[in-house]
Amino acid sequence: MLNETNLRGIYVPVVTPFSLDGSLDGIAYDRYLLDLMNRDIQGVVINGTTGEAPTVSWEEVSELVRRTKTIIRSCGKQLQVIVGTGTNDTHSTIKRTMQAGALGADAALVVVPYYSRPSQAGIAEHFRRVAQTGMPVIVYEVPYRTGVRLSVDTAAEILALDGVIGMKDSSGGIELIAALKQLHIAKPILCGEDAYFLKHLDHGAAGGILAAANMRTEKFIEVYRLHLDGNSTEAAQRFDSLMPLIELLFRESNPAPLKWLLSHQGLLGSDTLRLPMMPISEALQVELAKEMGN
Repeated sequence: MLNETNLRGIYVPVVTPFSLDGSLDGIAYDRYLLDLMNRDIQGVVINGTTGEAPTVSWEEVSELVRRTKTIIRSCGKQLQVIVGTGTNDTHSTIKRTMQAGALGADAALVVVPYYSRPSQAGIAEHFRRVAQTGMPVIVYEVPYRTGVRLSVDTAAEILALDGVIGMKDSSGGIELIAALKQLHIAKPILCGEDAYFLKHLDHGAAGGILAAANMRTEKFIEVYRLHLDGNSTEAAQRFDSLMPLIELLFRESNPAPLKWLLSHQGLLGSDTLRLPMMPISEALQVELAKEMGN
């Protein structure tokens, strides 16, 4: 299982492939995942934002976890498997987190409860209960999706819990990670905002969960390793070369641009999304194809 010592490096949040009729496309998923096995990543994240978590059933998530574990074993890899289990209901989140552990997941990615806009005390209690499951928990802070923002004090309180091994920071800036590092928080913080990856590394991030790392994966790994080795200037140059791709992948709602690219490259059978998500515009298709050189 994951812990606060080995939660570091580049993690790829995987998409959830669908057939044209909207059903889960397991064959496409296997093909896509096998391609990821050739890359030097630390692990994958199933059922995150990039995986269209709001419209994927838990039965489908379970199927993806089983397929992922099977492929990792067949390839002789040691990749870590993180599964998104968070909901806006503490009871359901606990149940899913325990089920993810039973399926062999290495950690649970638990989003701050959304929609109901709970108090800071309610958020802290939510994570305290989930952390008692015995499953390693990664806090997912993404306020522009949840409608509520963790205060620095609440984030520090949650990170102090036994069972919470780190955080994915998608707060839209560097303020949270900078404040937590000033408090000498030792648990790892992973960047969840692709465009802020380098700035997060500058402030002590342990790595990233980055949708754009589905593409040009090795370049993201190079940025991470160069920065780790103290070659910050070269890391910045490499990261600057990734910014046009990052901008295009987030110009329209994630993961629609990424799914189109994966389909365009033949890794997915289609770029189908589940409503209310929609395919990308033709104009963006042209720009993505040009950026990727095909």
